[in-house]
Amino acid sequence: MKSVQTYLTTKQLAERIHYTARTIRNELLDACLIEGKHYIRPFGRRKILFIWDTIESDMLSIAHDSLALAYQEPMEVVNHG
Repeated sequence: MKSVQTYLTTKQLAERIHYTARTIRNELLDACLIEGKHYIRPFGRRKILFIWDTIESDMLSIAHDSLALAYQEPMEVVNHG
C-alpha cells in the first residue's frame, strides 16, 4: 500500500510551525526548505505545496541532533604552552 503524504499551503504550514507565511517565503524557502524535498510546485506553476511529512521529520531530526550535542561531554583543552 502506498503511503499518503500531507501537502500544505504556505498559510497552513505557517500555522503548524508558528512562523509567518512571509518568513517562510523570504527566509526559509531554499535556505532550509528545499524544492523537491520539502516542497513542490505542482504542474510547474507558482503555487507551492509543502510536504509536511518530510518537514516534520527533518525538524525532529535536527531537534534530536541539537539535544544530543547539548549533552555531549565537553572536550578537554590541553595547553602545551
